[in-house]
Amino acid sequence: MVDRLPTGVEIKAEITPEYAQVLSHGALALVARLHRSFEHRRQEMLEARRLVAERFDLGLRPDFQKYTASIRDTDWKIGKLPQDLQCRRVEITGPVERKMIINALNSGADSFMADFEDSNTPNWHNQIQGQINLR
Repeated sequence: MVDRLPTGVEIKAEITPEYAQVLSHGALALVARLHRSFEHRRQEMLEARRLVAERFDLGLRPDFQKYTASIRDTDWKIGKLPQDLQCRRVEITGPVERKMIINALNSGADSFMADFEDSNTPNWHNQIQGQINLR
């Protein structure tokens, strides 16, 4: 079990001994620090998203913002790719269920991207178990 929680952190779900492996004091302190730093901005972005959805509901369609024109209208190049990104012909994205991770890693694909969203029901157990499976 988690011995003590960082100041201001409350977990209102079960923390099994297995969950405590990834819910360390340091990990929870990091999440708390990120929340304190970015919650205001996150709420602003959610409100902006709501306003955009309202405009879409009125029939307005998205367009590029004028201040980004210089990015789109010029030629630009990226730096050299790191070696570990040079061979990415086959990438598997899959759920974070243990058996599926093992199958993906044994598939011969160049990379595996763990999907905590679309292929996973994002409840407490599945999210924490996925972190445990990826350790």
